[in-house]
Amino acid sequence: MVDEVRIQGLGVIDEAVLDLSPGFNVVTGETGAGKTMVVTSLGLLFGGRADPQRVRPGAERATVEGRIVVDSGGRVAERVEEAGGELDEGALIVTRSVSAEGRSRAYLGGRSVPVSLLINLADELVAVHGQSDQQRLLQAGRQRGALDRYAGDALTKPLRGYTAAYERHRQVSALLEELTTRAREREQEAELLRFGLEEIEKVEPKPGEDVELATEEERLGHADALRGAADTAHEALLGDPSAAFEAANVVSLLGTARNALDAVRDHDPALAALADRLAEAGYLVSDVATDLASYAESVDADPARLAVVQERRAELTALTRKYGGGETLEEVLEWARRSAARLTELEGDDDRIEELRAEHGELAGRLEAEAAELTAVRTSAAERFSQAVTEELTALAMPHARVHVGVNPTGEYGPHGADEVEVRLAPHPGSPPLPLHKGASGGELSRVMLAIEVVFAGADPVPTFVFDEVDAGVGGKAAVEIGRRLARLARNAQVIVVTHLPQVAAFADQHLLVEKSDDGTVTRSGVTALDREERVRELSRMLAGLEDSELGRAHAEELLELAAQERRT
Repeated sequence: MVDEVRIQGLGVIDEAVLDLSPGFNVVTGETGAGKTMVVTSLGLLFGGRADPQRVRPGAERATVEGRIVVDSGGRVAERVEEAGGELDEGALIVTRSVSAEGRSRAYLGGRSVPVSLLINLADELVAVHGQSDQQRLLQAGRQRGALDRYAGDALTKPLRGYTAAYERHRQVSALLEELTTRAREREQEAELLRFGLEEIEKVEPKPGEDVELATEEERLGHADALRGAADTAHEALLGDPSAAFEAANVVSLLGTARNALDAVRDHDPALAALADRLAEAGYLVSDVATDLASYAESVDADPARLAVVQERRAELTALTRKYGGGETLEEVLEWARRSAARLTELEGDDDRIEELRAEHGELAGRLEAEAAELTAVRTSAAERFSQAVTEELTALAMPHARVHVGVNPTGEYGPHGADEVEVRLAPHPGSPPLPLHKGASGGELSRVMLAIEVVFAGADPVPTFVFDEVDAGVGGKAAVEIGRRLARLARNAQVIVVTHLPQVAAFADQHLLVEKSDDGTVTRSGVTALDREERVRELSRMLAGLEDSELGRAHAEELLELAAQERRT
């Protein structure tokens, strides 16, 4: 709900504060006192057109600040957070300013935002019905949404089924479009994948093969040097058995050293330990010498094998450059795995297309049936709604007006069905039903909107309704009925009404009086909330033009009692 509105430099208002309450708020005052500026300020607060002519003469700018209580976990709070703003103890602070030059600024939760964001948020917060305001329910999408809420549970289940079918139909259509329009591209991709896989399959690379072959090529390329080094090392360790005389070698030298120590090891444990270590060294050197002999015998210069290895490595290198990014054979094998899976997917597209076409046809049938069910439910609800609004208009001094809600199938499936909903008004017998903005004058349109909102009460999620000139051109019993219906609407939402009729004002839960000061402006003290006695005086003025008229006061008391009885029942 709108909790408070602060206005500065707007029209005749120098500075004023409106403390609003839940339920029915009414604003009254003398002609020209600035009542309409209240509606104008709310319009600005929610993204209305910034008119520099509304800036008070002599003021640099007009500023409106509103404090709006919102659900901290609701959509509005979420959108405020997305915009970088924040709530103030569960309330949203909205500020709008218009300079005398026409520049407009908007702030939401302490953060500067585009005016368009205020307009979007207004759909969640307020419905302003005034002669110069864009009517929320004049939008075709809004009319369809309102009718759906009015239809209630009867529409919920078929709409849920339709929505699921529509979303799946849209997905299947997109997949079919992609698969059929990109057939040539997919075939070209498949051909490239087949060529690459055939090339890799022909070579038959194995994991780690490139590393093993590189090692083998290195050994074969240096076979003579490797064998010569092994022979030399073997001779140094163990000697050459084919030599005419035995030359000194590591094993014999270690043996000599060990024998020398063994002769005296019993005299010193430390020396005995060193002798043991020399024995271990002798065994180790002998083992190494034996392994060197085996290695030298295994190394063989094999030019034929070297050529085979080099040729194989060239094949693998070519694959690596082409399919492995020039890095490793593992990347080639990974490319082959991915490509085989993708090729299977591409080759299965034809079967998939057939399956999707069958599902697409089935979904089209479901959409047609469920859209027809939605149309039937909406048509039934539209008839009930048309009758209910027409009855309300009869009590609102429009006895000859007829409201007709048309539900027209468009033939095209959308997120909410295949229907176009339009509310039309025939203001007089014999006149054709016309769209609301064409079939009613400003005052009539406000009454039509009031009738619609009363019928929609409880189904429409908007928490605040603002009406200006809703009582234009009516009086007497019709005015009482307008007041009664506004009070009825206020049971489910906050209602703010600017009126000049005491019959309407009497039904309010809170009565605000706008008064000019001696210099013709509305100051901070110029907007006051009236108590019971003050309401009687104001209603008497509105009835008879005299605040202290006994007849006027008696009539005012009667109106207040009538309104109190209405609230009690």
